[in-house]
Amino acid sequence: MKTEISRYVRGDMLLIYEKDEKGMVGFTLVPKDTEHLLKDKKCDAAPLIELYVRGDCLPSDYGAGNTMCGSASTFSLRFVRQYAEGDEIITCFRDSEGKKEAEHHMIFRGDLRAAECWTAVRNTGDEGFTLEMISSGNIGGLTPYDGGEAPDTMEITTATSNWSAEGAMVTETVEQLSLETSWAIQGYRVKRIGQRGSLPVRNHFPFMAVHDRVRDVTWAVQLEAPASWQIEARRKDYGLAVTAGIADFDFGHWAKELKPGETFRTPSMYVTAVKGGAEKASQRLLDIHEKNRPKRLTLPPVMFNEYCTTWGEPSYGNLRGIVDALRGKGMEYLVIDAGWYKDEQNPWHQTGGDWVPSDILFPDGIKAAADMIREAGMVPGLWFESETCGSKSRMHDRGDMLHTRNGYVIDTGTRRFLDMRKKEVNDYLDEKVIGQLRDYGFGYIKNDYNESIGTGVDGAESLGEGLRQSVECSRDFFRRIRERVPGIVMENCASGGHRLEPSLMALFDMASFSDAHECVTIPVIAANLHRLILPMQSQIWAVIRKDDSLRRIHYSLVSTYLGAMCLSGDVTDLSDEQWEVIDRDIEFYRSVRHIISHGDSRVVQMGVTSYSDLRGWQTVVRENEGEALVTVHTFGGEAPETIEVFTGDGRIADAVCSQGVEYAFSDGVLTVRPASDFEASAFHIIRD
Repeated sequence: MKTEISRYVRGDMLLIYEKDEKGMVGFTLVPKDTEHLLKDKKCDAAPLIELYVRGDCLPSDYGAGNTMCGSASTFSLRFVRQYAEGDEIITCFRDSEGKKEAEHHMIFRGDLRAAECWTAVRNTGDEGFTLEMISSGNIGGLTPYDGGEAPDTMEITTATSNWSAEGAMVTETVEQLSLETSWAIQGYRVKRIGQRGSLPVRNHFPFMAVHDRVRDVTWAVQLEAPASWQIEARRKDYGLAVTAGIADFDFGHWAKELKPGETFRTPSMYVTAVKGGAEKASQRLLDIHEKNRPKRLTLPPVMFNEYCTTWGEPSYGNLRGIVDALRGKGMEYLVIDAGWYKDEQNPWHQTGGDWVPSDILFPDGIKAAADMIREAGMVPGLWFESETCGSKSRMHDRGDMLHTRNGYVIDTGTRRFLDMRKKEVNDYLDEKVIGQLRDYGFGYIKNDYNESIGTGVDGAESLGEGLRQSVECSRDFFRRIRERVPGIVMENCASGGHRLEPSLMALFDMASFSDAHECVTIPVIAANLHRLILPMQSQIWAVIRKDDSLRRIHYSLVSTYLGAMCLSGDVTDLSDEQWEVIDRDIEFYRSVRHIISHGDSRVVQMGVTSYSDLRGWQTVVRENEGEALVTVHTFGGEAPETIEVFTGDGRIADAVCSQGVEYAFSDGVLTVRPASDFEASAFHIIRD
């Protein structure tokens, strides 16, 4: 039996705080128009704050090694009070011995369709203690529309991620994940996702959704996770709980000592509840991304990055050819990518870290290249991999500046990692990175990061805490770039998409969506990311080759309509006919990019099961205030006779299609008749 403490209506959601017979306080979050469906759920409250202090009694019921939730410290916290302060609901706890206080913060801002929550714990005792786990958020009692176990009712969706294969959604039932209760209603069942290291979007994005498919209600969470993190779906009784936070000691070797008077605040977790499925819930979480993102850009740009033109050997000479080819084509940015610093003997990925422009590649200095780009009407950009150094750089031998683990400098193939906590490292980067951007007139930085540091680093209470501290200092450095180079546009890249998590996306204007440069899977990856980052911030490659057919060029360019357009490739060798297609597709993009910058997306993928043998087709509908942008891609295999897309009433204002494609629009349904595999079409629909 649980007793209600309080309830709040925020937007279209109802939030109810309850206390169970053991004194634990949890919350229920539901769409407010489903309140009448709520049942008395036969389960304990999922504690608002889960924490584990070194020396605690381990969780019983076979939890040790699977979860650090359910500890003695969690159960020692007693509810003190709750109060609302503007948009924020703060729930306060104190342990029975007066050694610690804790707060849970739940924040609903304006008309955002998702809430942000985080926790803090303070040492109020006379001696220090060491945290080994603390949750950012914990939502339990799922599903609250059934008083019992709710068999064959719930499914869990996660988003997988690997290099050049980001964002595929995987949905499994609670039963498939073995998260059913036992016959005796005891024994922890745990499904954990997460990652260890400094590439936070490896294996999974920090995202999980639980769908009650009987009532068609979804709860979704997303975690701010710049380093190691974990999300657990956990069950012991009839209530399923989802808990998110920093990777704990068991999983990520994280421990944090709190001395008397010290406080630790967790990263934030975003949470929402909505009628509909995981995709609809994901769009609501992105409201917080929109609120937090830098507002330097109001529209996704049209830009050119020369990496897939020079493949790591840019020079003043080849940039002159690129600039001449792009002059008057409406490019807003031209980015000089990796290799501008390389020596004659070694490739770009072994020579980064010293950041001295090559006097062979740029005999008049790199500023001359930046000036040339500006003279042609484009903003010049420059690539750095600020936090690492290559094996052939002088910085590689500066052990005093580098990260160690267990006393040894961390090596990962051709890279080592700068200890971003050190003043001398930051002074060096201020000179080499910030100084060159500012002094040479660059208005754009592509900040790359091409390896993971692994479990953690020396220099703190634990390897995981050392890693957390270092990544926090990296974030401080990124903020400093923006402060000291006024008006700069910043790109977040990590071998493409390995850093697409909320706290870093809040610091950068855009991100490289993937390292899929010329793959036919680009539109699939780009569509997947509509559920996880803002399309406005998703920079998508369109690499154009001189041997590309017109159909292939159009396929590549329409893929960029799913985000920010970034061209590369053989622009100095293209025919007039090829440029005619490119110019028309850019013109269309400019006419619809305001739809990309705001709105909600619906993705339909049929027959898409493999990246290496891509088959089937895909549609994406992006809607924004009475307008819609519809993209249609066909992949391998036999093209369907027709593809139908429900868009709602309106009219087609403009369209760009591969040759031979036919289409019709009637009663809110767009019908497309493909002409071939691997082709694309796009439609601008206006609702008058």
